Amino acid sequence: MVNFREYKIGARFFGLALGGSMTITLFMPSFDLRNVNATEVALDKQLWAGHESGFSLDDPFLTGEHRPVRVTLKTDPKTGQPMASTVAYVYPAGTPLPNGVDHPDNLGNIVEQLSRDKGRIGEATKSQGAVFLLSSEPQGDGSKQFYIENASATKGWNPEEVMKAAGDENTYHASYGKAIFVREGCWWCHTLLPEETQDWQVFGAPPMLGDFNGESPTAFGSDRKAPDILHVGSRNSSREWMMLHFFNPRLVQPHSIMPRFDYLWGPIDDKGQKIDFDKWRAEYNEYVDGKRVTPPEVPMYASNSDARALIDFVLSLK
Repeated sequence: MVNFREYKIGARFFGLALGGSMTITLFMPSFDLRNVNATEVALDKQLWAGHESGFSLDDPFLTGEHRPVRVTLKTDPKTGQPMASTVAYVYPAGTPLPNGVDHPDNLGNIVEQLSRDKGRIGEATKSQGAVFLLSSEPQGDGSKQFYIENASATKGWNPEEVMKAAGDENTYHASYGKAIFVREGCWWCHTLLPEETQDWQVFGAPPMLGDFNGESPTAFGSDRKAPDILHVGSRNSSREWMMLHFFNPRLVQPHSIMPRFDYLWGPIDDKGQKIDFDKWRAEYNEYVDGKRVTPPEVPMYASNSDARALIDFVLSLK
C-alpha cells in the first residue's frame, strides 16, 4: 500500500487555510457592519429599494408586486399648501417595510437610536403601510447625522394622500426597476462597485462601508463586461438618452454589444397605441443599410411599463 500521509497533511492545511480565509472574509466583517452607522447613501437606498429587491415571497416572479415608490412632494399631503420640495418613500399597505425598520439594530447605534426616538419607526406596520422621510440631526462638529423618520407617525401622512399629492409625474419606481435589473441579468455585465484604482477617474469613488446597511441584494456584479453604473445617474441624467439606449443600444453607441430591451416597453406606448416592433426593426435595418437618413422614432413608454421602472432605477444611481 502506498502511504499518502503527505497528501493528507497538505489537504488538512489547505482546508484550514480556506476555512480561515472564509472566516476572515465573511464572518469577521459582520461585526463591523452591525456597528458601523448607516450612511445617508445606505438609508436612501434601503428606503427606495425596500425590504428585498431580488427574489422574495412577496414578489416571487419580480413583476413589481409589493414594492415601495419614491415621490417628490411640493404640496403638503394633509393641507394642500405649498411646501419645500421633499422626497418621501411610500410603502402602501401590505408592502414589506425596509430592513432598517424591521431590523433597526442593523442601522448602527446612533442611527438606530435617532430612528427609534425621533423617527418613531417602531410605530410603522406592514398592514397599514407607511411613509418615510430621510431626516437629519445636527452634530456638535457641524456635521449631520441622518436617520429614518416615520412620517405617518410624526406628520400623520398616509400612503394614499402622499401618492395623490405627488402625482404620477413626481413618482419614481426605482425599487421595481432594481428588481428588473436583477431579473434581466444586467448585473452579469454591469457592476455596482467601482474599484479603488483608476476607476475613480471614470466611474466615481468606491462606496464606503456604511453604504450597504439594510440593502438586499447589493447586486455588485461579478465580471465587468460593461461600464460600472454605481454613479451613472450623475454621469448621464438624460431620460431620453436612456430610453434610446434601452430600446436599442446601437442608436447611441453603434458598436455596443448590449442586447435590446425593447420588449420592456410592453405592447402599447404612452398614448395607448400598439407598438409595431416588426415595422420599427425593419426601418432600423434600412437606416443601418443607408437606405434612410434617420433611424425610426423610439415610442414613448407607458407609465406602467417595465421600461419606465428600469430607467427610474438607473437614474437613481448617483
